[in-house]
Amino acid sequence: MAKRSKRDFKDISLSFKPHPVTGDVMAIKNEKAIQRSVRNLVQTGLTERFYSNLGTDIYGSLFGYVDYATGGVIAQQVLDVLRAAESRIDKVTVNVDPRPDDNEFEVQVSYTISGESPVTQNYSFIVEATR
Repeated sequence: MAKRSKRDFKDISLSFKPHPVTGDVMAIKNEKAIQRSVRNLVQTGLTERFYSNLGTDIYGSLFGYVDYATGGVIAQQVLDVLRAAESRIDKVTVNVDPRPDDNEFEVQVSYTISGESPVTQNYSFIVEATR
């Protein structure tokens, strides 16, 4: 029997739409599942989940200045939550680019999937500051 070299990752879809044939909740797999998990962890506030401190306070950081210091705080929060809660990824880097003219930050998260070829996965999003 051949040795399996790739691990499969599977999460449920948060849309909770039933599968058209089986009627079960649909699943998302592999890279898409991990990307969705990264997004959910990063964009979930600390008090949004019951009985858990899982998430970030990046939206709470937005009442200050749109500068590199605040960007550093946001980057550290993202790194901390991903290291603590997402064991399926390695080599996580976070770059936060402040855009003071637009009153926003561009956040770019790069990572590799554990146990797979070193293909870098990317996820980016914009966080708008409110004043």
